Parts: sequence; structure tokens; C-alpha cells
Amino acid sequence: MATEKTNITVETTVNAPAEKVWHFFNAPEHIVQWGAASPDWHTTRAENDIRTGGSFLYRMEAKDGSFGFDFGGVYDEVKTNELIAYTMGDGRKANIIFTNNGKAIKLTETFEAETENPVEMQRGGWQAILDSFKNYTEANS
Repeated sequence: MATEKTNITVETTVNAPAEKVWHFFNAPEHIVQWGAASPDWHTTRAENDIRTGGSFLYRMEAKDGSFGFDFGGVYDEVKTNELIAYTMGDGRKANIIFTNNGKAIKLTETFEAETENPVEMQRGGWQAILDSFKNYTEANS
């Protein structure tokens, strides 16, 4: 009997041009600057082959060294400045839609929830990472 998957959506609007938003979202040297849900975490390493069939791997760790994990997957579809769809290492699906309104880019990220943590905790963590991305990108213009 298949269980119904729970989808979670988070979003932010970044006041920057599409090309910059895309570059900062996908370039490893930028990912390690914004890839954390809270100040006591950081992304220590990022590998990203941003193309359909390519893969990504980010190493996320607590700054005190108490815990860390690899977050990775394979890209199912990539449309530059428009869409990233991927399958995480555990088989869950996610996609990010980049909507250009002329002055800013809205990122809408939808992902299948995992079953170990409450949905609101997952939404909060992923939203915090998107907020970190927005703040980093806007501060580095």
C-alpha cells in the first residue's frame, strides 16, 4: 500500500537580475556562503554539475563539529534561469521555479517531505536556507 507523499513549498523573491540569481544559486563558491538554515551551521563543500543528468553534493555541518551530513542528488531537468528539478539521494523529488517579474526573481521550491521530522520543521529549515540565499545574493550586488 503506497503512502501519500507530503509536498512542502517555500518561496522568496530576490531583488537581483535573473543571471545573477541563477549563478549565485548554482555556483559552488556561492553555495558555501549561503547554504545554511541557521548561523550555527555551514556548508563546507559544494559540488554542482548543473545540467539535466548532472549531480550535486553539498556537505552541511554544525560549526561546532557535532553533526554533519551530505545532501545530494541528480538533476532530472534543468532550464537555465527557469527551472531545476531533481531527485534527492533518498529518492524524494524537488523542483525550483525561477519566475522573472522584470525587477526581481521569485523562487518557488517544492519538495517531498521526509518522514523523520515534522513538516513544519522541514518547511522552516528549507525556508531559512532560501532566506539566507536571498540575503547573501542581495548583499553581494
